[in-house]
Amino acid sequence: MIPEILHFGDTGFGDELIVGALVTVEIAIYSLAIGLGLGLAAAGAKLSHSRILRGVAETYSLLIRGIPELLIILLVYYSGGAAIGALLEAFGYDGGFDFNKRLAGSLALGLIFGAFASEVFRGAFMAVPKGQIEAALAVGMTRRQVFLRVRFPQILRFALPGLGNLWMVLLKDTSLVSVIALDELMRETSVAAEATQRPFVFYLAATVIYLLLTVVSDIFRARLERHANRGIAGEAVSRPPAPRPA
Repeated sequence: MIPEILHFGDTGFGDELIVGALVTVEIAIYSLAIGLGLGLAAAGAKLSHSRILRGVAETYSLLIRGIPELLIILLVYYSGGAAIGALLEAFGYDGGFDFNKRLAGSLALGLIFGAFASEVFRGAFMAVPKGQIEAALAVGMTRRQVFLRVRFPQILRFALPGLGNLWMVLLKDTSLVSVIALDELMRETSVAAEATQRPFVFYLAATVIYLLLTVVSDIFRARLERHANRGIAGEAVSRPPAPRPA
């Protein structure tokens, strides 16, 4: 039986927890989009022939992976708005910039995700067989066509397992943005626990919600991997067996 304090409406905090869970998913999706873009860019820089680009990408990964995630969130929240405002003013834009808590949390978690995703993308890029690239060039494809039709689809296939694990970590790391008073699931849970003096009930409810989110994410990840790997197992099964040596 669900305790009354978890009911919806004026008598319980159930609706606040649901709203907090939706904000958690929203922050995670925004951070994922930012992190994927940064991860791809950093991976490309690490694989480039430019020492400057490689140095910038390696420094970014080293700094983000070497600083506690909570500290990164605080640094972005308290200094990110001023930095972006100064950058916009340098380009002649003086209309102001609203650096709210949601944007700060998404940007901070996106920076963290991108640093780890860059290694996943770099490994996936290097996992594509060079023979396929050479064969595609030999039949007359341009380098752009080779990237879009041969390399990039396989990069995604190789990167999906690692990115799926990073998404799981990201989804749980959204709880850290409660430190800047963003009304996500952990923040709403803490407020409800303090207001009712029933911390066990609400933290247990938050545990169940986080578990449901991760289970749904894991199912979705498994489907994406099956879709990306479609035809590969079938080809291996349908391939005729090699003849036995005489």
